[in-house]
Amino acid sequence: MDIDSFLSVMSWISVFVSLLLAIFLLTVKTQNKLANRLFASYLIFFAIDNIGVFINEDFVKDHLNLEFFRWTTCALTLPIFYLYIVSVCFTDFRLKTKHLIHAIPFIITNVVFAFRLYFLNSVEKMQFYDHRSQLPELYGFQVMLGVQIILYSIGVFLVLKRYKEIYQENYANAKTSIFKWLFQISTVVFMLYYLAIAKNILRYTDFDSLWIWANVIMQFLALVVTCWFVLKALNHPELFRGIDSRLQLARDILHKENENVAKIKDNQNKLITDQISTLKQYMTEKEPFLHPSLTIQELSNQIDIPVRDLSVLINHHMDQHFFDFVNEYRIQKAMSILKNPLKSDFTVLEILYEVGFNSKSSFNTSFKKYTNLTPTAYRNAL
Repeated sequence: MDIDSFLSVMSWISVFVSLLLAIFLLTVKTQNKLANRLFASYLIFFAIDNIGVFINEDFVKDHLNLEFFRWTTCALTLPIFYLYIVSVCFTDFRLKTKHLIHAIPFIITNVVFAFRLYFLNSVEKMQFYDHRSQLPELYGFQVMLGVQIILYSIGVFLVLKRYKEIYQENYANAKTSIFKWLFQISTVVFMLYYLAIAKNILRYTDFDSLWIWANVIMQFLALVVTCWFVLKALNHPELFRGIDSRLQLARDILHKENENVAKIKDNQNKLITDQISTLKQYMTEKEPFLHPSLTIQELSNQIDIPVRDLSVLINHHMDQHFFDFVNEYRIQKAMSILKNPLKSDFTVLEILYEVGFNSKSSFNTSFKKYTNLTPTAYRNAL
């Protein structure tokens, strides 16, 4: 089998798997339909891009405008991926007219192609197609795609950073699978795109054989990543849920507070001290941390402190994330159980569920963070 045939086979498989997963995402029942539709759209555009590897050359020459338009759809792939990341992170996200700004590169490219390509006669179109690597239109388009990759990679990881911060400040559930999935998929996708930039640079050099092998490697990686998408989607359906983006970070709340604080500083200090004391007493006596999915909103309702004030109290004045604040009480509870000779028959698994954790890995991580020992080692050391 020659290289061209090998590329075609891998591309066929990649396109088939992408479209199969897209159909699955569009038809499966889920609460976050928008995220599934956006990811399905990303996979469809990903497949459209991959079709170019095995599409029949005679068909292309008979439908050059369609081929030129297919090129431009690459400008929609990353914007859709970015919107997918946002939609998974934040459950209150909705597509609005303002999001059409992400289509500007696609629109501009088609406007340029309309003036320079779409209305040429067949001979001129064929001449452009045969010499496309040497013409400024395609070069400019690829530069634009390169800039787009850089900007969207920054944008995606900024969204993930904000998601993680909001989660830690407002949720006590140790489930981090969503963040890990989004971080993994973003890292892998942008690694592929940065490799694509390097591959396209080779197009304009004399290293023809190296460029061909770069295409083979890229196509193989694209197939591997596509299959990974499928396995993740089938084995981890819980990855498609998020948090409310309207929740504010403590530093944002503080930034918006009245700057004229000096006059009431003493009163505030007393209020803060009282609130901290009340909070600690409530946590010790009522043990709300035993609820695995405790949120800062729920604790706010229970203790009758406004959620904004409670967020600032824990994250700023107590210098802890809500996530760590709650887990500290869970670990203390676990330590007391491990010390209790009447509960020596309790397994680590039973203890972690009793104190509010819902996974062994997160329990072990948190326990070791506070004691420098695993739960088993701590029990053996007693």
